[in-house]
Amino acid sequence: MAVPLPRPRRFDVYAATAGLLGGLLLWAIGLGVRPSDGPGVLFPGRWPLLVPLAVTAGCELLRRSAPRTGLLTGTAALAADTLTQGSLVTVIMYTDLMYAAVLYGPPSSARRIPWITGLLTVAGTILPYALWRVPEALLIGVAVGIVSFGPASTGLIVRNHREAADAARLRAEQTALLAETDRVQAVTAERSRMARELHDVIAGHLSAIAIHSTAALSLDDAATTRRALGVIRENSVEGLAEMRRLIGILRERGGDTEPAAAPTLEGLGALVDGARANGLDVSLEAAPGGPVPAPVGMAAYRIVQESLTNALKHASRGPVRVRLSRREDVLCVRVTSAYGDHDAPHVPGSGAGLVGMRERAALLRGTFAAGPEPTADGRIWAVRATLPLTEGDFA
Repeated sequence: MAVPLPRPRRFDVYAATAGLLGGLLLWAIGLGVRPSDGPGVLFPGRWPLLVPLAVTAGCELLRRSAPRTGLLTGTAALAADTLTQGSLVTVIMYTDLMYAAVLYGPPSSARRIPWITGLLTVAGTILPYALWRVPEALLIGVAVGIVSFGPASTGLIVRNHREAADAARLRAEQTALLAETDRVQAVTAERSRMARELHDVIAGHLSAIAIHSTAALSLDDAATTRRALGVIRENSVEGLAEMRRLIGILRERGGDTEPAAAPTLEGLGALVDGARANGLDVSLEAAPGGPVPAPVGMAAYRIVQESLTNALKHASRGPVRVRLSRREDVLCVRVTSAYGDHDAPHVPGSGAGLVGMRERAALLRGTFAAGPEPTADGRIWAVRATLPLTEGDFA
């Protein structure tokens, strides 16, 4: 079954029409390449040259849709044209077919055609001169080069420039895509960081407010209510201050607006005091063994803060132990609380706290684990994190 040829492009139709009309015009005025009865003309007269002209014009319709077919057919038409009076328009259209075959054809054709035409040009220059020993014989090679090698090499140059431009455009698009991917990842990482900060900072204060407001509403005792309202006010003020600090981080630096300093291990004492004020029986044992890098200190502080918040929301009555120790180049954080069987937490949680603590440890290439542990006094809930202290581990 024959495969139909692709539909020609509009420009190719215009080129074919212009070539055919130009050839007919030259034919009408009797202008040919050589005399109609000159030497080498096997088909004398004016009419035979119209056949190669028409075939070559038809090949122009295939210059982009089927360039190799057009070139092969055009080569046969040019060979036939040399046996007639010849038409200059046929030769010109053939040079365009050669150019299009290299420019629009497959890569194999683009590589081979310039080599083939170059060899033909060299052969057309050397062989006639070797046979006839006259300078005029060199003109045959010049003609072959003008008709074949010139258009083929031009097509190859244009094709290489187009491929280089396409490759540069592709690289630019890939660079833009990578830049957009980096931007999205940076925004996502920043959102995750701010989500952890918001959760760690606000959750503890809101949990204390919820628990003490419940106590104030459920107990008909003025002293208890007053103490609960005091705790609520204290947590509200601290939560508002933390929110202002986070807003300062989000704003651009400049003017009188400067974000407050990030929390460090020096603030653990105040953090534990606040947890005691919220009703937890907390003890702190901190022996970091010297200064620690700022990212590690902040991560340890936030892990302890979230652990105390979870103990306030979920733990049974019992002691809460916070212990920081240094082992070689690792800061170890351990927070334990009573783990009893109760139906529901004091304040509902979303599970984002454990996710945030695990992310903080992972960002520093540390480890994190949380879960119940059996002890001689019963089960406890233990949060364990190891944070590398060397710069190379988290840079």
